[in-house]
Amino acid sequence: MMRHMFKLAALAAALAAFAAPASAQPYPNQDIQGVIQWGAGGSTDVVVRAVTPHAEKVLGRSVIMTNRTGGVGAIAMKFVQSQKSDGYTLLMGAENPQLYKVMGLSDTDYTDSFTTINLLARGIPILVANKDAPFNTAKELEAYAKANPGKVKVGSTGPGGLPSVVMAMLGTQVKLDLTAVPYDGDGPALTALQGGAIDLMPAVLGAAIEHIKAGRMKPIAVIDTAANPALPNVKPIVADYPGFSKLLPWGPFFGIFVKKDTPKDVVDKLVQAFNQGAKHPDFVKLIDDRGFKMMNIAGAEADDFLKRWQANTSWIVFDAGIAKKSPAEFNIPKP
Repeated sequence: MMRHMFKLAALAAALAAFAAPASAQPYPNQDIQGVIQWGAGGSTDVVVRAVTPHAEKVLGRSVIMTNRTGGVGAIAMKFVQSQKSDGYTLLMGAENPQLYKVMGLSDTDYTDSFTTINLLARGIPILVANKDAPFNTAKELEAYAKANPGKVKVGSTGPGGLPSVVMAMLGTQVKLDLTAVPYDGDGPALTALQGGAIDLMPAVLGAAIEHIKAGRMKPIAVIDTAANPALPNVKPIVADYPGFSKLLPWGPFFGIFVKKDTPKDVVDKLVQAFNQGAKHPDFVKLIDDRGFKMMNIAGAEADDFLKRWQANTSWIVFDAGIAKKSPAEFNIPKP
């Protein structure tokens, strides 16, 4: 009888362990969902899909990535906010949420609602044009646009997206009458540029460089204070508009985030995995080859970067007249 009771007890313990909730098991014990803010082929998509396979090897689980576009990234952000704070849903995004408040898109941002797992890299913006566009430099663009008001069609990813910020910055130097055409990310916009649906696109160098090298589009100017080693023959914007230098350097960034109240042990495992993933030689090579700047930061360093970026850019878009609310309303300091 005693032997029978011990067997039953052992069986009950085994069944209890098998039925234990996932939360009681070591993380991760199931596949993870990665929600990408922007469309396939864009800079955010390229960067996060390149680093994730290396992080998966550290985690021992797959990260199933999907693209949820719309609302300048807000659709993906709200979806992740609606999920549990258990580390099984990652937001794979770009800089846009740090502008949501001043653009009137949301009352929250990364700083308020998310923990940074890794700020992977930042991008250098570049103005690119259809290969048959009747201009080859920023000054030629200016002359053509002034002679043909409203004729130049420029790709847009919505208010607060990279194209709107770059065009706002350009607008501080020269007034151009252009027609904005909306797209769900720079990937679809760059495809439209190649097909001739638009004439001009402010994009990230990393997303456009292969198209440039293949002759599918042409560079107009790098939005930086100096030429980029990846495209050394392309002039920086300051060569034509020296006043631009006071706004530079500026650029987008790409990272991995989880909800703010995700358990610390889960955050630590994710931080370790993506930190190691970002050091993989294949990822480092992609970052270098495409003209990105490696960051690979988390914790207080990432928090400080996010706050500085938000302050600088929020005031740029507000001073340019494209923000709906003043950064001062949200206690965002002016640089």
